[in-house]
Amino acid sequence: QVQLVESGGGLVQAGDSLRLSCAASGRTFSSYGAGWFRQAPGKAREFVATISWNGGSTWYADSVKGRFTISRDNTKNTVDLQMNSLKPEDTAVYYCAASRRTTVVVTSFHYNYWGQGTQVTVSS
Repeated sequence: QVQLVESGGGLVQAGDSLRLSCAASGRTFSSYGAGWFRQAPGKAREFVATISWNGGSTWYADSVKGRFTISRDNTKNTVDLQMNSLKPEDTAVYYCAASRRTTVVVTSFHYNYWGQGTQVTVSS
């Protein structure tokens, strides 16, 4: 069993940066793929970024490519999302997720564990 807890959300202005962190419990997390998703009000949850079990592979949604960076530290059981050049359209609840698949995973269906989410609000 894996439990995920996100932190680092908040209210920022357009152009600012924010770093989200996801802390995982469970010794198996280091062998899982991980990812970040987000859900804006009235919209479906969407994929943001994913990272393989060892950090060797990453993949990003086109909307965040070049601005967001996903990373992980398996010694600390954490997965971070560095968000730069934030835009108002990045406003959403951000969710961390873990998949028993070891590779990058872009579809929410293949994730087995989810955090409760952290709110990110970007003002214009």
